[in-house]
Amino acid sequence: MNRAEVLAEALPYIEEFRGAYVVLKYGGHAMLDEEAMDWTIKDTILLKYVGMKPVVVHGGGPEISKAMEKMGKKPQFIEGLRVTDEETMDIVKMVLVGKINTEIVSRFNAVGGMGVGLSGKDGQLIMARKKAPQKVLRAGVEREVDLGLVGETEQINPKILEILTAQDYVPVIAPIGLTKDGKSLNLNADTVAGDVALALRAKKLIVLTDVPGVLRDLKDEGSLLRTIRSGEMDELLREGVIEGSMIPKLKACAKAVEGGVEKTHIIDGRVKHSILLELFTDEGIGTMVLRD
Repeated sequence: MNRAEVLAEALPYIEEFRGAYVVLKYGGHAMLDEEAMDWTIKDTILLKYVGMKPVVVHGGGPEISKAMEKMGKKPQFIEGLRVTDEETMDIVKMVLVGKINTEIVSRFNAVGGMGVGLSGKDGQLIMARKKAPQKVLRAGVEREVDLGLVGETEQINPKILEILTAQDYVPVIAPIGLTKDGKSLNLNADTVAGDVALALRAKKLIVLTDVPGVLRDLKDEGSLLRTIRSGEMDELLREGVIEGSMIPKLKACAKAVEGGVEKTHIIDGRVKHSILLELFTDEGIGTMVLRD
């Protein structure tokens, strides 16, 4: 009976999302833990089987940092964005495209899915420009810091994604962009996921992370903010509720809903079947970001 009730609760959502794009950003525990990766991929394949069009964007921050440290380089971040010189860019490409992307695709294909690995350079999927120097406050003094080969999306060309999903493939995207003169740029995976969701007119953007969602008090998981309006972002930043890697996540979600994506969610990838719980149950989990 419990299983029947679960299916009955899921049915309206399956009907609502049938034929719609859902962009999933894999990150955190969902990528670092073998078991979590397996159920995350199986859940993604299930979305395809019930008529949705899942598109995956993955990060790889911890793996990149480990590779950098092995090579004697210390990772540096400014507001959640990695400072990237030429050597770091080579490491980013090696880890994101050569290791993580191929591993995710292999896992898709091993459990009956049809994953296809892409970077933003394939089919000119993500055209990018170098990010402007960032203003940071250090010792009470505001300075501009150049992030190096860090980019921001100039244009998403979704044609290759539309072709692949029409043939029941699941695109798996590594967040590396291409400049007009053919250079590679390191892009934030959360930001790319939001931009891809916008370009595809996705119904949902779901960001997997390692916390229950946005917490008002980082030490208290009971302080979860269930809903945030895009217009509340500035106040939450001023209050220090949003910091570090949560900044690009929430900015991506806010930009997506303001641009027409129906709903965006930040959820806990440590929770088994968190994607299905978010999409197919009345309560859902995590933090939902809505337009003002």
